[in-house]
Formats: sequence, structure tokens, C-alpha cells
Amino acid sequence: MYIKKFIHVGEIFVGAKPTEITTVLGSCIAVCLYDKVEQVGGMNHYLVPLWNDNGLQSPKYGNISIPKLIENMLNIGCEQYNLEAKIFGGGNVINVSQEDMMIGRKNILIAKEILRDYNIKLTAQDVGGNRGRKILMRSDTGKVLLKYTGTN
Repeated sequence: MYIKKFIHVGEIFVGAKPTEITTVLGSCIAVCLYDKVEQVGGMNHYLVPLWNDNGLQSPKYGNISIPKLIENMLNIGCEQYNLEAKIFGGGNVINVSQEDMMIGRKNILIAKEILRDYNIKLTAQDVGGNRGRKILMRSDTGKVLLKYTGTN
């Protein structure tokens, strides 16, 4: 029996006990981390790629949220070299074409860059496109189920 946890923008959750972690994504990104030895998974959900040094550091920014998710995993006994990542989201769901407005693409790039900096292997991704996504991660297996939302 799984505990169920829905995460919103700016949230991070690590399922030390078997948990079905779900979220809904448009241009936002969810990074799903899994420690294959400890069998523990976690997920974040961020809105924009970079904190601009204005106001409080918040996990709604990718460059704050991803390191914090990694830190939370390590704090409960996971090892960085055992972590695998899957990323989802980054869709252009509001049909914006100007390069500086393509937040989804920038969100994807920052996720890949930070995971590379931490030497965490990216094992799966479903990013970009024009549709939203609903994902469900099982924290004890690292398995992620995906369903597209909307039409296109």
C-alpha cells in the first residue's frame, strides 16, 4: 500500500517510505531522483530555471530546487553515486515563440546542466513538445508513469 503525495510548484518530496508522488506539469519541470541501492525516490517541481538573487531563495527556481532535492536525498542516507535521474515537463503549452519567452526549454537545459554538474546519470526524459503531463513516481522502485494532458 502506497502513501499518496501530490506536489505543487516549488515543492520537493522524498519518499523514504513507499509513496506514489504525483504532479502536473506544463512548462514546469519535475526532476525524479532514485537511489537504486537504498530504493528511495524523490521529486521536485520547479517553475523557472534561475533564481535572480531577488527576494528569498525558493525551490520554485530550478537552480535552487535541484540541489535541494539532491541534498534531501543525501540527508536520509542515499549516496550521490547511486542516484539516477528522470526529467519531465518543459512543454511549450501556451504557444509562445519568442526565444526569450521559451521558459520550458530553459527549464530543461538547467535540469540537464545541474544533473551533469553533480554527475547524476539521466536515465529517462520526456520533455518539450506542446502538451502538459501528469506524472506519478513510485518512490520505492523509481518507476514513473506518464499521461499527457490536453489536446494537440
